[in-house]
Amino acid sequence: MARGGRRHPLVIYRQVINRWWPETLILGILLAGLAWPVYKDPISQFEPWRWMGTLGLGAGTVVFALLLLAMRGMAYVQVFPTHLKLVTPFLRLNISHKRLRRSTTTEMRALFPPDKMRGWKRDVIAPLGGRTAILLELNGWPAAPKLLQIFLSPFFFKDKTPHFVILVDDWMRFSAELESLRNSEGIAKPQQSRSINQSILSRLPRKDS
Repeated sequence: MARGGRRHPLVIYRQVINRWWPETLILGILLAGLAWPVYKDPISQFEPWRWMGTLGLGAGTVVFALLLLAMRGMAYVQVFPTHLKLVTPFLRLNISHKRLRRSTTTEMRALFPPDKMRGWKRDVIAPLGGRTAILLELNGWPAAPKLLQIFLSPFFFKDKTPHFVILVDDWMRFSAELESLRNSEGIAKPQQSRSINQSILSRLPRKDS
């Protein structure tokens, strides 16, 4: 397999998970701690499922919070000579360079104005508004749009046209890798074709002058 570029973590996933995992962990600890007074309740001596259920719910919530923490580094984008790999905890996409029309840069707040958003979406995008994102315009979706909307954050899409909004820490390096590896693939084939043609021509008989 051809060697790819650097794995660039997706900032959006890190931002969303950083928002939720601490609160989930605290909730799990509180639920687990609540199991003790429930256990001491005389009624629970005859109905042990009360404290056991509370303890199990708390432990499960703590485990879920730790899974969220581990998932922060599982979402990334990586450039290869023939395609772009987009990986999230629940989805893995290989986007062919032939599908990519062009890439441009813009600020996140231009794509997702914070003043037009509400609730958790505004909380997530507000601190990222000044960050530079890369907009990958495609000539077609690499998978069913409804499937992508289920497994990808809404901040990957600015509208319904085929594209992806990519936000990484080092956008300049990612952009340079994207152009470099795409161009290297495009140049390699003509060079290989020329060498084959030259080899065939060298075997043809030459006319004496």
